Amino acid sequence: MRDYGLQMYGLRDITDKDMRLALKTAADIGYKQIEFAGFFDNSPADIRAWLDEYGLTAISTHTGLSLLSPENIKETIAAHKALGIKDLIVPGFRMGTREELDYAMGVIIAAEPILRDEGITLSVHNHAREFMTTSYGVLAHKEFEEKTSVKFQLDTYWIFIAGKDPIEQMEHYHSIGRLTSVHLRDGMKNTDGRALGEGEAPVEAVLAKALELDVPIIVESEGLNPTGAEENARCFEFLRKYHESH
Repeated sequence: MRDYGLQMYGLRDITDKDMRLALKTAADIGYKQIEFAGFFDNSPADIRAWLDEYGLTAISTHTGLSLLSPENIKETIAAHKALGIKDLIVPGFRMGTREELDYAMGVIIAAEPILRDEGITLSVHNHAREFMTTSYGVLAHKEFEEKTSVKFQLDTYWIFIAGKDPIEQMEHYHSIGRLTSVHLRDGMKNTDGRALGEGEAPVEAVLAKALELDVPIIVESEGLNPTGAEENARCFEFLRKYHESH
């Protein structure tokens, strides 16, 4: 069975209180790779020691736009380099107006070459709204594809919610060399998130395609049902059974 990543937001009932315990929990479940959603005031040195202690590799982060501003970007780069993280993902941004979208795009366009020069790839993570026409008549994801050189982390559940085919989107962005990783996630069409295999999203088809394309696969399951650890353990069991049957 290949290594899978875990988006640490799925353990947010632990991470903000005890990052070391959260990392141990992820490793105990069986995950080998970590995508951070904040460091919660823990130092990069401490986090690096805990990753080494539990045999984990940090492959990416979800990092907000504010940490890419001119006054913050040097510290952001230093933290990523200290942890050996080469993929920085912007997890979302305001886009309710054309001005908000242009602002987000401007921050990302300015930050991308700075990060690239430091060996860090900048990508954008989608929700459903980026694949739906805005009130001002644009598809935000298409705008980023055409007007920037950033890459993309595709959240396949939100693509499904937007009424698009996640398989087609994965193939497209992979074919143009701009697919960084895939979020494997499940849930209902009413946006009620579930553990893998417990919802309506095409998770088996997405998993098969991601394995075929050989892109990093990061589990995101954030329902805390009944706890983050238990929900994400069910996700890992889904992956184990999938590999046993294939």
